[in-house]
Amino acid sequence: MDRLQTMQVFVQVAERASFAEAARALSLSAARVTRAVAALEERCGARLLHRTTRVVRLTDAGSRYLSQCKQILGAVDEAEAQVASSQRELSGQLSLTAPVLFGRYHVAPVLFAFLREHPKLNARITFADSVIDLLEQQVDVAVRIGNLPDSGLSAIRVGQVRRVTVGAPSYLRAHGTPTHPDALREHTLIAFAGMAEPQRWTYKIDGKLDAVSPTPRVIVNSGEVAIEAVRAGHGLTKVLSYQVVDDVRAKRLKILLAAFETPPVPVHVVHVDGRAASRRVRAFVEFAVERLRASLAHAELP
Repeated sequence: MDRLQTMQVFVQVAERASFAEAARALSLSAARVTRAVAALEERCGARLLHRTTRVVRLTDAGSRYLSQCKQILGAVDEAEAQVASSQRELSGQLSLTAPVLFGRYHVAPVLFAFLREHPKLNARITFADSVIDLLEQQVDVAVRIGNLPDSGLSAIRVGQVRRVTVGAPSYLRAHGTPTHPDALREHTLIAFAGMAEPQRWTYKIDGKLDAVSPTPRVIVNSGEVAIEAVRAGHGLTKVLSYQVVDDVRAKRLKILLAAFETPPVPVHVVHVDGRAASRRVRAFVEFAVERLRASLAHAELP
C-alpha cells in the first residue's frame, strides 16, 4: 500500500473512530487496515491513535497529522479534478471580433481550425474596423491593431504590421513615382476611412513624425474598395501591410515611400482578464496566439 493509500486508511479510521468500520468503508480486511495504520505510525515515528477494545481516538500527534493528511488528499483530488475538467469537451458559444480584412485573412482560418477540434462549440464573429467594447457588447475575444489604451483587459501581442503607401505599376507609369511624401499632393489619392485621420497621412521625415495633408479624391470606408481601386490604376492609397501582402508579392502593387514609413503597428489578442475568462476563452486564446504569430510572420513584407 503506497503512502497516499495509507493516509486514506488513517483518515477513515480517525473519522469513524473504528478500524472495523473503516475496513468496511474501504472494502479492505480489518487486518490490512490495522497493518496500514501501524506502518504509518512507524514511518512517522509517533503514535497516532489510542486504541482499546472499545475506543479508538486520536493522539495529539494524530490530530495534527489528520489535518495535514486531509489537506494533502484534498490537493490531490483537486489536481485530478482539474485534469479531468481539462479533458472534457468545450461547449457553448465563443464570441469574437476583428478588423474586416484581418479577420478574413488571419482570424477566420484560426477560428475554424479551433472549431474543428471542438465540435460542441459554436461561435459568433463580428468583423468591424471600429473598436467594439468587449464588456458592453459581451464579446469574449478581440484582435486589435494599434497601440492599446489602459484597460482591465488582458492583451497578448502576436505581431506587428506596417502602414504602407501603395500604387499599381500602370498608375506609376502614367503619373510617375513619388519619392517624398510632399509629392503626394501631385497625385490622385484614395483614402481609407478605417485609418486614423484619412486626410492626414503621417510619415517619418528627417527623423520626426510629420503629417502631410493631401486632398484625397475619394474617401471610402472599405479597405477592400480602396485597394481594388488602386489595383485598377485609379490612384494611390495608404493601408496596413497585411491588406496588400498578396498584391505586393504578385507585383500587382508596389510599396512607395518605404524610407518614410512610421514605426510598425502592434497586433494584440485582447480578452477579459484571465481569472474571469471561461475555459473555452482561455483555450481559444492559447490556440489563437500561437497560430496568429505564425500567420503574421509569414505575411511580413520585405
